[in-house]
Amino acid sequence: MTHLVRLPVARSVIALSLASATAGVITAVATGARAATYRVGPSADYQQFSDLPPLVPGDLVEVEGGATYDAFWFQDAGTATDPIVIRGLRSASGERPRIVGGTNTVELMGDHTVFEGFDVSGGSSRCVYHHADDVIVRDCVIHDCPAHGLLGADGGSGSLLLEYTEIYGCGEGSGRHQVYMSTDQIAHPDSVFRMQYCYLHDGNGGNGVKSRAERNEIYYNWIEGSYYHELELIGPDPGGTSVAEDFRLEHSDVVGNVFIKSGLNTGHWIVRFGGDATGQTWASYRFVNNTVVLAPDSAGVFRLFDGILSLEASNNAIFQTGSGNAQVVRDAEAVWASGRQVAGTNNWLVTGTGLRDIPSDEWQATVEGTDPGFENLAEHNLRPAEGSPLIDAGATTFPGYEFPDPEPLPRFHPPDGVLLAPDTAQARPDVDAVDIGAYEFGSGPPVTGTGGSAGAAATTGGSSATGGDGASGGIDASGGGDASGGDGATGGADATGGDAAAGGDDATGGVDATGGDGAPGGEDTTGGTLPAAGDGPVGGDGPAGGGGPASRGGATSSGGATSGGGATSGGGASEPASDGSDEGGCGCRATDGGTHPLFALLGLGLLGYSRRWRRRRRRPAVWSA
Repeated sequence: MTHLVRLPVARSVIALSLASATAGVITAVATGARAATYRVGPSADYQQFSDLPPLVPGDLVEVEGGATYDAFWFQDAGTATDPIVIRGLRSASGERPRIVGGTNTVELMGDHTVFEGFDVSGGSSRCVYHHADDVIVRDCVIHDCPAHGLLGADGGSGSLLLEYTEIYGCGEGSGRHQVYMSTDQIAHPDSVFRMQYCYLHDGNGGNGVKSRAERNEIYYNWIEGSYYHELELIGPDPGGTSVAEDFRLEHSDVVGNVFIKSGLNTGHWIVRFGGDATGQTWASYRFVNNTVVLAPDSAGVFRLFDGILSLEASNNAIFQTGSGNAQVVRDAEAVWASGRQVAGTNNWLVTGTGLRDIPSDEWQATVEGTDPGFENLAEHNLRPAEGSPLIDAGATTFPGYEFPDPEPLPRFHPPDGVLLAPDTAQARPDVDAVDIGAYEFGSGPPVTGTGGSAGAAATTGGSSATGGDGASGGIDASGGGDASGGDGATGGADATGGDAAAGGDDATGGVDATGGDGAPGGEDTTGGTLPAAGDGPVGGDGPAGGGGPASRGGATSSGGATSGGGATSGGGASEPASDGSDEGGCGCRATDGGTHPLFALLGLGLLGYSRRWRRRRRRPAVWSA
């Protein structure tokens, strides 16, 4: 069954049409006529990115592989129909071009930009720093970044498509992550962070993926070995949020992924949904056809925190190696917008390992067993083998709550713990009834539907015959930045700045130690009383240097929870002492599970806004089956 989606027209395209009609000039044709191809590399006319002339819409920059290039910020903007493409070429021996070092190794500041085919490492603050709209990062390896691997700023960031990319060896402590995304709801409303066909592993700190984006679409990825959560989807930072009259729910659709607890810190959670002291989503979370593997000492699967609307979990395979005491759903810290709303069906759960807090009254047709029948768990082959209880045991209709434009059923398989080449994601076959988990047993015609696509648009260099992610290549513009380049004529954050001690992502900056989440140290560790001092960061989101937003500041140890062992109330596992204390402004709190009075009042007020908004919201991107 093919599902239809709305195809809204971007504001930038509308403006272009109006200008053309009134002035009698077809701007797109004139722009396209100026497009050029430039070559950068040891044998080319341009040795480094800094040697290039200003780029215009439609330009293609080809970069020779096997060589190393200096850190650079790309501030010129393309258009929705003519993006600027920065493409790495493989050397004769298959090496990508390497971009190494700097404060921000690669800074993507111009709207409608495609960045693909590179090896990026060594940025002292961010290896890839995103603060533009309609940006694609594809076919890259981002690794060994002492702080963030890929960071989206609170100010200036719109939609981002991250696909076919491997990220490892990034993050630090609890406040710097392999991927940390945000979107600017003021400059770029209705923006989407979509991550698909990626391989994340072996993080050095923080979360595998943390996002404060307005909408998250996490499709067909393999994520394992994160220091804290494999996936954390929570509320916005103040720097990119609208006033209450334009409040937007931050829904998240998580479909067809593999999540594995392994590596440095197996005792933590798989996902965290909801909010923190910085921002609330008050939104719905949809978790469908994922495969989850817990370690023996893992804390659990779903950690629901602060402002949340609903959780639907269906067709998921949840397995724990060895034995333990992991919770399936913990909501002791959750603040429900309209009472607890948990639903789901046809989840497979392992028995005999001590799994607890299974929502038996809310999940229907749960399947339990001792062996999910994976092909080879020891070698991380998580496909169902012949005779697996996962085969044909899933559902095609789900009990749950209203969710805008979901991926109805998974259409592709995730990578098998490897980096996939572009456009090589394996289509999920449509064989009898749907299987539980991220993989389908057998062969047959592909599942049809809407959501992620295996290819990108031909205009951006992808090869999908069906057009993939829209004519502009990925995420269609919802409006946004100045055509002259993103975050101002000065080019955003200076390559040598942007992370001054007064702001940015340093543990000593961002939220001031004496302010931020309350002078006495944020939210009291003894439970749930929000200080009157508020949550406004002193330096986290302002321009820390060079005109570019410094993005979310990490709260210092005086903000948030300071208890040594973390919260143990509500039957939950103890949290690491550093968890939340400086995590991107998160004042995570120990709590007895009671509803915070301020959050309860806020939830009632925002629910009215959310209901009005839900009727008028439209999906920002041109994504079709």
